[in-house]
Amino acid sequence: MPNFALTVSCVSTIGIVAAISTCLAEHDCNITDSAQFDDPITGAFFTRVSFKAPDAMDMDDLRARFNETAAQFEMDWAIHDQATKMKVAIMVSRFGHCLNDLLYRWRIGALPIDIVAVISNHTDYQKLVVNHDIPFHHIKVTKENKPDAEARIMQVIEESDAELVVLARYMQILSDQMCRKMSGRIINIHHSFLPSFKGANPYKQAFERGVKLIGATAHYVTADLDEGPIIEQDTIRVTHAQSASDYVTLGRDVEAQVFARAIHAHIHHRVFQNGDKTVVFPASPGGYASERLG
Repeated sequence: MPNFALTVSCVSTIGIVAAISTCLAEHDCNITDSAQFDDPITGAFFTRVSFKAPDAMDMDDLRARFNETAAQFEMDWAIHDQATKMKVAIMVSRFGHCLNDLLYRWRIGALPIDIVAVISNHTDYQKLVVNHDIPFHHIKVTKENKPDAEARIMQVIEESDAELVVLARYMQILSDQMCRKMSGRIINIHHSFLPSFKGANPYKQAFERGVKLIGATAHYVTADLDEGPIIEQDTIRVTHAQSASDYVTLGRDVEAQVFARAIHAHIHHRVFQNGDKTVVFPASPGGYASERLG
């Protein structure tokens, strides 16, 4: 039986879950997993429902019927075929740890995406990408050509039908216009420290201040630099006995893991934007393996 995921967000009120369940049951759909969150502060309701549909199911008919249900509650909703891989464009500069990690996870099936393009302002990883039979686009960025370069980037994204753009340590700031146009469709990864260290060599700065905890944050990109809604975070402890280069190695490892988890959650439609925050539902029972197969 085909697997689908229904995502819904709307104003919280009585009867939403019952209406969803009734509509699916009327079409002989079997709910296999469900998660929901009712935000008492904003009054918003979010749910993600996994269900199996009969092989002969007319999905257009189900969508039309559900649209009637959705109208009653003014839902923002979608039904996603879980067998369809999301088209993803990767952007990278000269730090390759996140790119390499994504390519490996993609190659072994741990990250079920369709990588439609890799865009870089350098050529360091051109051979690596081409050897994976993935289109590589070198778009040089300077102060003088930045608007033209970004227009070319958007052209690649649109022509490749990329649904998601991931910044695998792409070291250029995107324009406000691009951030608004791609709202909710760009994920970035960067280091996280307490206290915060900005500018060049953040790991060296952290080492010199004796930081005991380093980590990474993956978030949606907005016009406010590094302040978009957070999707995933993690940390790792360091000690006085470790060197600045140890900090870099450990930091890159946690960045790659956090980035992959954030992308995994997004492509499986488990992330909902809730103002300046996100609601992230956990992986379905059985963990990531069930989502890969689903």
